[in-house]
Amino acid sequence: MQEMTVAELAALGVEMPPTEDALPYDDGMPLESERHMLQLQLLLDPLRRFWADRQDVYVGGNMFVYFSLEQVRNQDFRGPDFFAVLGVPKRERKSWVVWQEGKGPDVVIELLSESTAAQDKEALLARYQERFGAPPE
Repeated sequence: MQEMTVAELAALGVEMPPTEDALPYDDGMPLESERHMLQLQLLLDPLRRFWADRQDVYVGGNMFVYFSLEQVRNQDFRGPDFFAVLGVPKRERKSWVVWQEGKGPDVVIELLSESTAAQDKEALLARYQERFGAPPE
């Protein structure tokens, strides 16, 4: 059976979920501190260099990750500080959209701030366990 194009599906009244180009990708909030930015760079830079010759790895951070249409409807725009995904094309992205990419992140790292560490450890861990299948501590 031949696959239908997006235009053909639209002509039949099938509504497609939004892609990264149609979703918000910036909340206007800067990184929390210089230390936070440096920690993120310490995660991103070495892994990007390590996987520089691979075209099937994406390493990103400080961007929204969309894992459900419910999240879009609720305007729950959040994402981890750092994440890596194996088995996907290397390209620039505005945000990570699970239904567009075909999978969620393989590794998620959240950088904790001293002022919110206790709260974040519980809330963010529960969030990632629910949405990404993260193992318990």
